[in-house]
Amino acid sequence: MRVVVTGAGGMLGRAVMAALGAAGHQARGLTRAEADVARLDALTRPIAEFGPDWVFHLAAFTKVDDCEAHPDHAYLVNALGARNAALAARGAGAPLLAVSTDYVFDGTAGTPYREYDTPAPRSVYGASKLAGERALREVHPLHMIVRTAWLYGPGGNNFVDTILHKAWVGDPLSVVDDQRGSPTSTADLAAALVRLSETRQYGTYHCTNTGDCTWFDLAEHVVARGVGRGGARVPVTRTTTESLRRPAPRPAYSVLSNQLYEHVTGHRMPPWRDAVDRHLAQIAPERPPAPRAEEDS
Repeated sequence: MRVVVTGAGGMLGRAVMAALGAAGHQARGLTRAEADVARLDALTRPIAEFGPDWVFHLAAFTKVDDCEAHPDHAYLVNALGARNAALAARGAGAPLLAVSTDYVFDGTAGTPYREYDTPAPRSVYGASKLAGERALREVHPLHMIVRTAWLYGPGGNNFVDTILHKAWVGDPLSVVDDQRGSPTSTADLAAALVRLSETRQYGTYHCTNTGDCTWFDLAEHVVARGVGRGGARVPVTRTTTESLRRPAPRPAYSVLSNQLYEHVTGHRMPPWRDAVDRHLAQIAPERPPAPRAEEDS
């Protein structure tokens, strides 16, 4: 299988390129410097030249608070960019797989969101990603949209590495305990995307690591596992989302149901704790780099 990957220089993009190679597929990665997804012509030529069997569209503006401050740019990248990727894929005769987010929902549910639940985004980021979903559905019938949440992995800023770095330097941690979701490894998600594409069963899917927790629970787990890998045990205290006063609203409940993904692939995603432990083992004994800024998935 020949696959073009937009956003190949990002945290998920790097994992997907590795997963495609491990599965024996040929991949052509397009980084932001190589292909501005807001320009259709920047995508059509490299995609057509490669002659792909699939286009994986991973490029996105994922900094949630920055999206709130710069809505025009958020829609340019997340909505128009998705439409452009779909048009370029359709022009090359290839289906499109695009990654979306739990932020398309309002977070008021009490049970895991299914693909058929009504989206109701509360932030510019969520609204721009939902606009991208709708745009690509309009222009390309052969598509997969995969919503995920709480991503972390090598090669990008993320919550797990931020917490581990603070444990290294001994900073006390105050973490919100009123948001619930499923931490998701980019390595596990990347393998799932490859597996899902091989089914050719088009549609919308949810895919995260299994189980759920709060950000506080995740921080406690990371600190506990970080001890013995050069980390220091530091206090982790609970706080509320409201107390942080961040510009963009966060969904209080972001748990997604993997049932359709499991039905189609016959595969169950690994538990989130196991995935976090594998990630921590991979980056140990190296000291994690100081985070520049936290990013949302």
